[in-house]
Amino acid sequence: MRYFSFLLFAGLLLALGSCRTDFETVASKGELAFSRDTIYLDTVFSNIGSSTYTLKVYNHSKNDINIPTINLGKRSNSKYRMTVDGMTGVNGKEFSNVTLLAKDSLYIFIETTAAATDANPTDFLYTDNIEFDAGTNLQKVELVTLIQDAVFLYPQKFIDGSTETVTINDEKTYGFYLDESDAINGNELNFSNKKPYVIYGYAAVPEGKTVTFAAGARVHFHADSGLIVSKNASLKINGTTSTTDKLEGEVLFEGDRLEPLYDNIPGQWGTIWLQNGTKNNSINHLTLKNATIGLLIENNTDQLTIENSQIYDCTNYGILAKSALITGQNLVINSAGQASLACTYGGDYKFTHCTFNNNWNGNSPTSVLVNNFELGATPEVKNLTQATFNNCIIYGSYSNHLSLSKKDAATFNYSFNNCLIKYFGSSTNALYQFTTDSAHYTNIILNQDPAFYKTSLNNFNIDATSAAFAKGNSSYLIPTDITGATRSLPPDLGAYQTKEFPKKT
Repeated sequence: MRYFSFLLFAGLLLALGSCRTDFETVASKGELAFSRDTIYLDTVFSNIGSSTYTLKVYNHSKNDINIPTINLGKRSNSKYRMTVDGMTGVNGKEFSNVTLLAKDSLYIFIETTAAATDANPTDFLYTDNIEFDAGTNLQKVELVTLIQDAVFLYPQKFIDGSTETVTINDEKTYGFYLDESDAINGNELNFSNKKPYVIYGYAAVPEGKTVTFAAGARVHFHADSGLIVSKNASLKINGTTSTTDKLEGEVLFEGDRLEPLYDNIPGQWGTIWLQNGTKNNSINHLTLKNATIGLLIENNTDQLTIENSQIYDCTNYGILAKSALITGQNLVINSAGQASLACTYGGDYKFTHCTFNNNWNGNSPTSVLVNNFELGATPEVKNLTQATFNNCIIYGSYSNHLSLSKKDAATFNYSFNNCLIKYFGSSTNALYQFTTDSAHYTNIILNQDPAFYKTSLNNFNIDATSAAFAKGNSSYLIPTDITGATRSLPPDLGAYQTKEFPKKT
């Protein structure tokens, strides 16, 4: 027993001795390797925090090393901050005696919050670097961020600590009313293209007022934010045709995260809400992305005209209309959790040369939904005066991309003329008699591929191989397409006239 205890004790000593090298380090010799030489933190708005970016630092040597210092070049004055393997150091700016084991690596996470005044006035770049060690062993990784100045619109905070609100359906919501004589911003009802706008909470248009968006205006909505157009108020979006991929003439509505990672992420903000009784609304050349509901339109007895516009990547609907009056031309909607276009609770709708697609991943959403009821509403059923679709494409990645639902004996007028439709559903349902019901369907192309250029990039151009090529009826012609190109005769279906593109990859 004593012999066994001696062997156990000796074994423990040997084990401890063999691990001792884990605690012995040699000084760094400036031979660190990095996952990147420069960290580009993409574009951020003035005084709005960035996403977190990662740098990986490697020790390829056979020795455990000690890095005497890891610092931001501007030290405590830097607008960057970082953690090193979970350590915060001195205010996220300076770190001492960091151990990096042999053949191992460590992670550095970097963020920034900087103002436009911190950036270089000629290129709006804010820069710094991460310095590893000093003297002859000094190594650097550059940090670069583009700071964009903006107009910030948000609810006021009152002396008693309460915050400004707006009333939506008798409930108070975090928001504010746009002021045409604001002491700081001037007329908040006129959105120009001089600076982008960032909105916190719901910006509401007061009754009887008109909000106008000039060509090239950029509006970014924070989480749980949006725009409300009140009763008797009006919305005017005055975008124009763009000649480059920068969409310089478009009015752009999207979230306030500018990093490429967020380009196609839905649900980053709320909605554009045209409430009951709005009037004289018009939308031209709008690109709207990443909302929960792109446009929510209810009970507008004045016609909304929406032309040459695009709505992408919305959590629930691209457009949700309730008893609305809408005319749409050269409209493209793609990727929504329930329906790209929903014309519900009756109403009056006419869409010409539009592309309604849905590539939402999961839950088998549809592209076009039309019904004449709303459960729980009073009355529950309303007349569908018309739902007319001319020279349109209704398509997507699932089996059925048209959903028609009629309740009771209320009026339910619908017609599809010269449209390409994807529908593999029941052939006995009276609402979907595409080839025999001439009162509701004329010249329907059923279940043929429109051969969109690249739906993953929201590019719905077609070429001569498309089943929609030259299949339109000239009597419904809109002379130019969504890009301003002249349509040929007979026209193509959808919002785009045929255009040749490089071979798909």
